[in-house]
Amino acid sequence: MSMRSSWIATSLACATLVACSSPGSVPMPTAQATPRTVMPSASPGAPPSDAIVLFDGRNLSLWEASKDHAPAQWSVHDGVVTVNKSAGNIQTRQHFTNYQLHLEWRVPEDISGEGQARGNSGLFLASTGPKDEGYEIQILDSWQHSTYVNGQAASVYKQAPPLVNAMLPPGQWQRYDVVWTAPVFTAQGTLQSPAYVTLLHNGVLVQNHTQLAGETLFQGEPSYKPHGAAPIKLQAHGDPSEPISFRNIWVRPL
Repeated sequence: MSMRSSWIATSLACATLVACSSPGSVPMPTAQATPRTVMPSASPGAPPSDAIVLFDGRNLSLWEASKDHAPAQWSVHDGVVTVNKSAGNIQTRQHFTNYQLHLEWRVPEDISGEGQARGNSGLFLASTGPKDEGYEIQILDSWQHSTYVNGQAASVYKQAPPLVNAMLPPGQWQRYDVVWTAPVFTAQGTLQSPAYVTLLHNGVLVQNHTQLAGETLFQGEPSYKPHGAAPIKLQAHGDPSEPISFRNIWVRPL
């Protein structure tokens, strides 16, 4: 090929390639930043290197009473925390927006009661008030015990039942792994984008990027009200069954 033919071929090739570099051209932005390094734990369920450990089995220093922000009064013993129903709900002192959360909970082996009165509690992904306001993932003994489907364990309470029932028997530790995308509101307080939740119960996908219709309610139609970053809340349900316990709670803000 002559020098002129070679120059023509090269020019034609450059004309057809978006990323071809020549004076005055703009290359495609293909370079990307390197992700930061996070060291996973060697033990399944243990916190990775960038997690905030909300409960490590020793104290509730990162928690407070939802009703008055006083120190949390649930019982810490043998590396676990057990619900004190008379003390009410507890919530994190720190507020969060989007996050990954790991939480383990256990229904007592000798649990009594039926339906919603059997090991009832709740994980509120964003608390918007001192009582049961916010967005709740149900906690309940759903091992061979029935209740309404959007009120069983791993449901988005009163909105979305779990895809499957992945419950283990009472006395065994259950695991929730959550990815929470908080709702976004405009400066005027109108909803810009809804909340979403993905949930694995004992390693099984049970909520797959589920869109929430608003805050979870016992009765009535769900709706949104504007809020910002919010605490994570655990419920002290008033049913008469034996109280449940929690351990190994950590969160990774996203």
